Amino acid sequence: MTRKSFERVDELAQEVARRPELAAEIKKDPAAALQQLAATPPVNDVWIYRLVVIALGLALLICVVAASLLAGYGKVIPELLVAIGSAAVGALAGLLAPSPIR
Repeated sequence: MTRKSFERVDELAQEVARRPELAAEIKKDPAAALQQLAATPPVNDVWIYRLVVIALGLALLICVVAASLLAGYGKVIPELLVAIGSAAVGALAGLLAPSPIR
């Protein structure tokens, strides 16, 4: 049996209708066949999470430094700089806040 996984039942039904050998395997041992076809959970890759947090932290740090320098020289702080900094703070808060499910 191929190791294709399905996330929805209608996808599985379409595949069973297309492939009679898959239907035969399901009839022979439904539990084992469906276990093999179960969708794999998403990969828990901590490095992707860390890279996103680092990138957002750097964006926030660059915005704060740039805004401070511009304010120190008496220049107007661009709205885009404020928007990027605010978005980075919000994204970091969303990523670093504990999940309410736990």
